[in-house]
Amino acid sequence: MYEFLRRLMFLLPPEMSHEVALTALRVAERSGLSQRYIHGIYQPTTVMGLEFRNRVGLAAGLDKDARCIEGLLAMGFGFIEVGTVTPRPQPGNPRPRLFRLPSEHALINRMGFNNGGASAAAERVRLARLRLGPAAGLIGVNIGKNKDTDLADAATDYLMALDVVYDVADYVTVNISSPNTAGLRDLQESAALRALLTTLKRRQGELHAERGRYVPLAAKVAPDLDDASTDAVAEVLMDVGIDGCIATNTTISRPLPEGVEHRDETGGLSGRPMHTLAVARVARLARTLDGRIPIIGVGGIHDVASARRFIDAGATLVQLYTGFIYEGPDLVRLVARALGG
Repeated sequence: MYEFLRRLMFLLPPEMSHEVALTALRVAERSGLSQRYIHGIYQPTTVMGLEFRNRVGLAAGLDKDARCIEGLLAMGFGFIEVGTVTPRPQPGNPRPRLFRLPSEHALINRMGFNNGGASAAAERVRLARLRLGPAAGLIGVNIGKNKDTDLADAATDYLMALDVVYDVADYVTVNISSPNTAGLRDLQESAALRALLTTLKRRQGELHAERGRYVPLAAKVAPDLDDASTDAVAEVLMDVGIDGCIATNTTISRPLPEGVEHRDETGGLSGRPMHTLAVARVARLARTLDGRIPIIGVGGIHDVASARRFIDAGATLVQLYTGFIYEGPDLVRLVARALGG
């Protein structure tokens, strides 16, 4: 059934198809149709001090503005991550900015943090929580800087976004690894990363004291780091006491056959071709972190075996995005049951 629907959706331009799918999800959640996927996916595990309903989450990027939380959780995800949201709304990069590579089960995107702003997303998360209740699944919020904010002032944007989403998020992800905001990945350099995360951890402590609620902070890193840079990032994460690490974001490399349509488009590649690269980064991080910080593995998961590779490499949880688009909701159920609690 999903394969038929996917074929129909793929007749539309990629971004239009994405918008139609989100609209359909909203209809499904309101009508109760999406609830059919939720049965049998409760296999809890505790990570970052939080109890996740199961080990399989939805990566940031699909539901940027937190419009489909209920429908997505009902499909069996143990947690979903909305965003990336920025302090101020922004339109993102010019279209076209999303490209399908069906033969490779991959996507290339250069969306550029298009979103309606952190405040609007936070309000939708708050309302969804009221409707869902506490047992429905966890909601992470992924935050970034606005495109027109100088890199030197990036911490101000991240602090503003953290303040806005802190009360509604189960955890907050600091996105420093998207290839689609100019200069953003420079924040992974050791000194810049240490300064940013130290500032955010300080504010996290203040908010914890003020609100009486501790919200873990995770950092999302790129797959294109070399081993030395990966080790340096891991050392910073441990030194500042970050609560979790998400590995990885999309890649600027092109592990694709010559002649694949859209191969040379600018942007981040996701899906099957980047899986080996992402697993290698998780394995390197796990070696340096040595169990001190939990890892969420993401990148090219398309079946149970590819999900297990992340767990075997050292991840505790996994996230889907491109595989979910190509394989559908059955992938969530299969992986969640296979990985257990």
